[in-house]
Amino acid sequence: MPVTTWNDIQGQDHAVGWLRRAWKADRLPHGLIFAGPGGVGKGMAANALATLFLCERPDGELPCAVCPACRALAAASHPDLHLIYRQLVRLEHEDRKASELSINLIRDYLIEPASRKAGLNRGKVFIVEEAELMNAAAQNALLKVLEEPAGRTLIILLTDQPDALLPTVRSRCQIVRFVPLPAELVQSQLTRRGISPADAADAAALSGGSPGLAIAWLQDGVVTGARELRERLERLISGKPVEDLPEWFRAATDALVTLRMERDKLASKEQTTRGAVLTYLTIAGRFLSQWMAASEDSALLERLCAAAEAIGRAAAMLESNVNVSLIFQELAVTLEELAASAAGQR
Repeated sequence: MPVTTWNDIQGQDHAVGWLRRAWKADRLPHGLIFAGPGGVGKGMAANALATLFLCERPDGELPCAVCPACRALAAASHPDLHLIYRQLVRLEHEDRKASELSINLIRDYLIEPASRKAGLNRGKVFIVEEAELMNAAAQNALLKVLEEPAGRTLIILLTDQPDALLPTVRSRCQIVRFVPLPAELVQSQLTRRGISPADAADAAALSGGSPGLAIAWLQDGVVTGARELRERLERLISGKPVEDLPEWFRAATDALVTLRMERDKLASKEQTTRGAVLTYLTIAGRFLSQWMAASEDSALLERLCAAAEAIGRAAAMLESNVNVSLIFQELAVTLEELAASAAGQR
């Protein structure tokens, strides 16, 4: 595979521009937080920076692509590029549920390797995926390495929840912000992958500017489910009752949970279920936001706002670990009341 460069990253001009300027001025911090939605290029940018950092003969702001380091990076075999992700726990405990980045995982795969000499004598790079999943003990253990790394070291924390990182971690790193991509760019990327124009358009509109999320939702059947959800919400907002809404939510989320659990049989079912519910609540919220932006009807706007508030309450209940069935039932009752109100206004 060819090495990753800045030219491979689309729609992140501000983040990439800052990184390129910092590199050119030789002012690159040894601790970086790449913050932004999932699937918008944070991982690709981390790989591009790691490749440049470890290249033996960089050509300005681009790696040479031919030195032993670049060849090892292209083959995913460079001894000084360390990827840290929660599933690493299963290398030692095959049946362990990978729900967080524990202190032991951070010690074994980041802190201890950071103290060793670089294999190719160019430096070491550590990329931590889902950094928000580091528990407090893991984050505290990381502080010394962030403050005083041994030798030429680069640590990149990838996260869509930077506020979940301790202030002491954030203060020792430079935060680089990544933004959602324009829907047109996401759609273009999807169609280049051979996805039909209709699916690409719907997935791009739903994904909130994340090509990675759009692809995942297409693969998981979420885009098809979203079309069914949109039809039901449209009926409710226009004053037509939808009696099967709780059952539909339950069936849609169950199907998504089954698919995701089949891919990772050791995943937490409770965590996966709540993630699936949040997926459809997020999609419902996006539909309502789009309709609010397009409407000038005051009565309709009032109903849309009330529906959006109901979705927000459901998400808050989910965060508070309220029973999922109860969340569906309460949400359905609220939305049905809105439907009755709309019917009375016709």
